Order: sequence, then C-alpha cells, then structure tokens
Amino acid sequence: MEDSNHRLGQKKVVAVVGGGLVGALNACFFAKRGFQVEVFETREDIRNAKVVKGRSINLALSHRGRQALKHVGMEDKIVSKGIPMNARMIHSLSGKQSPIPYGKKGQYILSVDRANLNKELLTEAERYPNTKLNFDHKLQDWSAATGLMTFARSDGSKTQVQADLIVGCDGAFSAVRKQFMRRSRFNYSQTYIPHGYMELTIPPKDGEFAMKPNFLHIWPRNTFMMIALPNLDKTFTCTLFMPFEDFEKITTGDEVIEFFQKYFPDSIPLIGVDALKRDYFRLPAQAMVSVKCSPYHIGDKCVLMGDAAHAVVPFYGQGMNAGFEDCIVFDEIMNQFNEDLSAVLPEYTRVRVPDDHAIADLAMYNYIEMRAHVNSKWFIFRKHVDNLLHFLMPKTIIPLYTMVTFTRTRYHVAVERWLWQNKVINRGLLLGAVGAVFGGSYLLIKNPANINKLVVSAEKIWNKLVALKAPQSVGTLSQI
Repeated sequence: MEDSNHRLGQKKVVAVVGGGLVGALNACFFAKRGFQVEVFETREDIRNAKVVKGRSINLALSHRGRQALKHVGMEDKIVSKGIPMNARMIHSLSGKQSPIPYGKKGQYILSVDRANLNKELLTEAERYPNTKLNFDHKLQDWSAATGLMTFARSDGSKTQVQADLIVGCDGAFSAVRKQFMRRSRFNYSQTYIPHGYMELTIPPKDGEFAMKPNFLHIWPRNTFMMIALPNLDKTFTCTLFMPFEDFEKITTGDEVIEFFQKYFPDSIPLIGVDALKRDYFRLPAQAMVSVKCSPYHIGDKCVLMGDAAHAVVPFYGQGMNAGFEDCIVFDEIMNQFNEDLSAVLPEYTRVRVPDDHAIADLAMYNYIEMRAHVNSKWFIFRKHVDNLLHFLMPKTIIPLYTMVTFTRTRYHVAVERWLWQNKVINRGLLLGAVGAVFGGSYLLIKNPANINKLVVSAEKIWNKLVALKAPQSVGTLSQI
C-alpha cells in the first residue's frame, strides 16, 4: 500500500475518482486550495487516445458552468473555443426557419465540444504541482472507514491508495456510489426514458457552415426531434432524439432516407444521402437515464458530485452546468466551514440535494411536456404572456428558462418561483376573462345592435393569437 499521508506530509490527500468533466474541474478546485490531489480515471488519457470512447454529444455551456470555470481561471479559454448561440432556430416541415431568442439581447449559451473541454480541464489540473493524474485505474472497492481504495489495471495488476477524502465523479454508473448502495438510509432511484439518441454530422459547405452558426437548430416533431449544434471546424453535430421503437423500425438505408424525407426534408442535402445511410447504422441509439440519490456523503470520507450524484436527461441543457456548479457550491461551503470536512460534507448534502433533484425533475418534465403539450394553444398563449410580463416587470416576473440558464438562482428556488408566478398569472388571466365576459355582457345589453361587430373583433383577436403559434410550435423545446 502506498502511504500517501507520510509521503506527502500533513496536507490532506483528495482522491478524485473519474477524470471526466466534473472530475477534472474538481481536481483544479482542490489543487487550488493546496490539497494533494490524485485523479483516477478508468480510460486511457484522452489527450493521447486515437479514438475517444464515450459520449461525444455537444454541450451547452451557460452561466452556472461559466462561473465555476471562472473560479479556476478557465472561463476565457473555454469561451474562446465555444460558439455563441443567441437563439433557437426552429425548422418546420416546410423548411421555414424561425428564430426564438434565448433571452434579452446579449444573452446566449455556448456550444462546446465535450472531448475538447475535457482535454483542456485535464491539462489545467496537471499544471498544479500538487496534482497527479492516474489513467487506466478502474476502481474495484474502497473503505468508508479508512479511505483505502483498490484499483485494477489493464495488465491485471492491482494498486491500493489511501486518501483522506474520496470524491466520486465517475458518472451515472458510479463505482464509488456502489459503496453507498450497501448502506442503510441511502435513497436511490434511476429512470430510463423510452427515447434514445443518435448522432449525425452536417459537414461544411464550401469551407463554411452549411447553416447559420449562431443558433441551436431544432426540428420539433411532437414525439421526436432533431437538434444541431455548431462546431469550430464548421461542422454541425446533429442529435436525433426518438423512441427506441421508432429507431428499430428503420432497418435499411432506403428506409432512413424515406423517414428523413418525411420529417426532416431540409436536412437531407445538408447531411448527404450516402452519409445518412451509413451513419444511421454506425452505432445503435443510446439510452438516457435520470439518477437521483441522497445523501451525497458518507461521514467525512466520501462525497458524490456530477452524474454520480444526479444524472439528468439532456432536455434542459443543464447536466454539465449542474455538475460544474456542484464544484463551486462545495468550494463555497469549504470557505464557510474552514475546510472542516466533518461539517462540510453534510452541509453540502443539505444544500445541494434539493437543487439537483429539482433540475432532474425539470429535465424530465421538459421531456414529458415536449411529447404532450406542444400543440396546446393555451401553452403557446402563456409563453407570450410570460414574455410580455417579464418585459413590463423584469424583477417581478422572470421566465423559468432565464432563472435556470442565465443566473445562479438555486434550482429548487427557481422552480418554486415559477410555480408561484404561474398561479398568479393564471389567476390574473381568469379574472381578466371574467371581467371581459361581464363587460361584454353589459355592452351587449346596452348596445344589442353591435353584437356582430363584437363577434368579428373577437374572431380577429383569436386568429392573431393562433397565428403566434407557428414560431413557437416547438413548445417545450424552447427550453433547450
């Protein structure tokens, strides 16, 4: 066994299990505080790998994630390698494109490449002299009593390492979390949604983007959708979200083209017929899981962060941002309790669990709403009412998307405020409708000859409201 404490003196040893996005960022946070940091990653070093295994789906970086990166001096570097997306671009079946801004002028989210971001964070972590990166280390077991961990190597050998704090950042199927599962009073749930996702690519056209680059392009089709995010190499990464049973119905290249001609006709010349036939069958559709658990800690020895604590489905674009915010919240609590881990870890659980559960629920709600509510005239009407009220009362009425994406308002507080706003606005609309009915009745009684004019005016108003539906037909997808 490697005696880390004697080897490194009195400063506590923090073992970060998982060298992905949240693990690499966490290493920077702990190293900045002066801890001796050891990062353990199952895979090889992705900076040297010819083929990067795992998910390549693009990520949308927003305010929460940027604040965490800023804390370790990485915001400017990452932002410089991202592409601003100022609005969603909705693609209708006819090929018409309609932009829907994300927020006020100047507010945008960033399209960033997952692998590139991971490489940058690993390199930054390695710059700290008190950080060591250990690849090809698969966690087999660990002790909550002693902090002793056993890792298996690809050559069959095993390594044992002891740490003062174990930070589980090893994803939705966390090996660290398995130890939590053996303990009483640990709550855990996971939910797979019936939709899977598949990635396709839109190549550059004449060396430039084939579509307008500063948008998140969305093809909403009620029970399924496709999105496209821009990359620095002038490509777009397309992600098709669809029920598994629909993926399985398509078995030949001709059926792929037939499907795309029916639902995404304008994308065929962008992706290419041959590429579509080939890439659709390159990999099977991937599953999406939502994970909730609590507590996030065991004593003062171990804590879970990122997907290990709260994997979320991608329909609110907050998975990475929530994981990055975990790092900064933990750091803030470390300041509050002067790095006393026996006080920090339970406080982290108390503070963070409600927020992570809230964003998991929001992401799942968005998925359900996308399937069921997109054609609701009331839903579309309410979108416009909310935006108008936010314009008139920017501090009183704040859209949920704005709170989640462009502020660090705690997720569960944002949800509570959203529910309160909905109740107030709905009551206001009801009172307005009742007032209109009584006012209209009074006018009809006083001026019965004008009834036809009133009916025509009411029809014109309704038709205008319905006409507003077209650019907003994406419904829930406006949350992406």
